[in-house]
Amino acid sequence: MRPPTASLFLGNAGTAIRFLTAAAALVDGSVVIDGDAHMRKRPIGPLVTALRSLGIDVTAETGYPPVMIHGNGGFDTGRALIDGGLSSQYVSALLMAAAAGRGPVDIVLTGDKIGARGYIDLTLAAMAGFGARVEQPGPSIWRVTPTGYCATDFVIEPDASAATYLWAAEALTGGAIDLGVRAADFTQPDARAYTLIAQFPHLPAVIDGSQMQDAVPTLAVLAAFNETPVRFTGISNLRVKECDRVAASPKDYRGSLPGSAARRATISLSLPTRA
Repeated sequence: MRPPTASLFLGNAGTAIRFLTAAAALVDGSVVIDGDAHMRKRPIGPLVTALRSLGIDVTAETGYPPVMIHGNGGFDTGRALIDGGLSSQYVSALLMAAAAGRGPVDIVLTGDKIGARGYIDLTLAAMAGFGARVEQPGPSIWRVTPTGYCATDFVIEPDASAATYLWAAEALTGGAIDLGVRAADFTQPDARAYTLIAQFPHLPAVIDGSQMQDAVPTLAVLAAFNETPVRFTGISNLRVKECDRVAASPKDYRGSLPGSAARRATISLSLPTRA
């Protein structure tokens, strides 16, 4: 791939910046990837560190965008250690780019913690659909063969994160909305929220949002109308989304909920205690 003639400005699109940072390593030349003021507060250091371990000349001086990548046309054979604690997108970015490299690449997850691991399964399924081959010698190791990709017909299911809004609307109103696909047929992690929404107004006392992060704001709205209090855990990654959703959600909900719900809405979003 040839380098662009100007830097790539991606606004506050975190997924795009992470995926393109890894893809830019396949370019024969220099690429600068940047975003808006909030994007410059969203970490990309773990991905930069992993790319460096594969011999890629990449810098992000602050650990956040902008990112400068000096690519040489692809990855060579190597082993990359990646911390996916903040986002599974770091892992997905490496996986997708590695298939277009020059030699096999091992991608190894450091530690057991990873945000929304189900999205890695979606990444692997999509890669396989386009002809890539990935082996998994262990639960946190992926060995990517440099197969490249081939054109194919690929079915893309509706967005489960957006579907949670309509599922919640059904629960709150007692109505029915036909999305054209059953909740059970979704493969995206956020679709797990459907089983919780179906329990409304008897949601669990504690909801772990670590593996369905984008569904947490929807569930928090329902929690304001639930018959008993609900506490959300495993949501520290929401701090580094398009906005700080942990801070924004309670404020926005209390300002928009009907009077009776607003008076009794105490939304508890729990973060881990720092040592």
